Parts: sequence; C-alpha cells; structure tokens
Amino acid sequence: MAFPRVLISTEDFNLADEVAALRANDKRVGAVCSFIGTVRDRNDGLSISSMELEHYPGMTEKAIEAMIDEAFVRFDIFGARVIHRVGLLQPLDQVVMVAVTSAHRGESFKACEFLMDYLKTQAPFWKKSRHLKARAGWMRGVSDDAALAKWGISVPNA
Repeated sequence: MAFPRVLISTEDFNLADEVAALRANDKRVGAVCSFIGTVRDRNDGLSISSMELEHYPGMTEKAIEAMIDEAFVRFDIFGARVIHRVGLLQPLDQVVMVAVTSAHRGESFKACEFLMDYLKTQAPFWKKSRHLKARAGWMRGVSDDAALAKWGISVPNA
C-alpha cells in the first residue's frame, strides 16, 4: 500500500516518524520542510481551555488531496504529507503537520507555505473553542485573502 498523503485523525503524530516515512529512502531528497501547528491558549482575546475540531469524512481528505495535487503542479517536489487532527484538543496539542520533500530547500519551503496557506483558509474543518470564562462557541473561519493572493488564488472563504 502506498504511503497516504493525507491523514485526518484523533491521534497525535510524531514529526520524526512522519518525515522518515515521507522520505522512504528516496535518494533524490535533498530538502525536507515541515510545519507544525499547535493549539494556542487564546482566541479573540479569550483564554481557551480546549478546542474541538470536526470535519466531513471523505470531503475533507478530497479537498486536501486537491491542494497537494496543486502543489505538485506549482513546485518541483517529490513528496508531501498533511496530517490534521480532529476531536477535543488542549492548548499545546499538535493540530496540523505539513511536510514536503524536494531536491532543494527553496521548493520545499515554498510548497510547505503554499499548502499551509491553502489549508488554513480553505480546508473544510469546523472549530469550537471552549473558554475559561465564557460559553463555548464556533470559531470564525480564517479569511486570509492576502495569503492566497500571493499564490494567485482568489477563492472566497466558506
């Protein structure tokens, strides 16, 4: 079975294990770029005790696969892996990982940033934050038109 490019999971992940699997003895790889996103302790000025992420199974993976396909078109990369956690998460928990391999660092850096910008603004996830001194509430979607515009993408945030 081929190594999956996208994983949506309630389980935590280990960056070293994921990078090793992504590289998989590919002697062409001269660069690996990765990004890890974690749960912050604040949102909109309120202290967060936890965050709950939901997704639509099948649709979310398909959307992220399309983003990875686009990264392969735009950049000279060998591999890409996106892991996004769902379920109940606490501050400091890892939420997302993007890792990219290429021959040279420039392509890996660009592809990793591209995927993270695209993922952050367009991936179909729903987030509910639980606050220490306020009611739980759904978090607003990130609308970062500038992040997508630098890649020539103009897609309204859902």
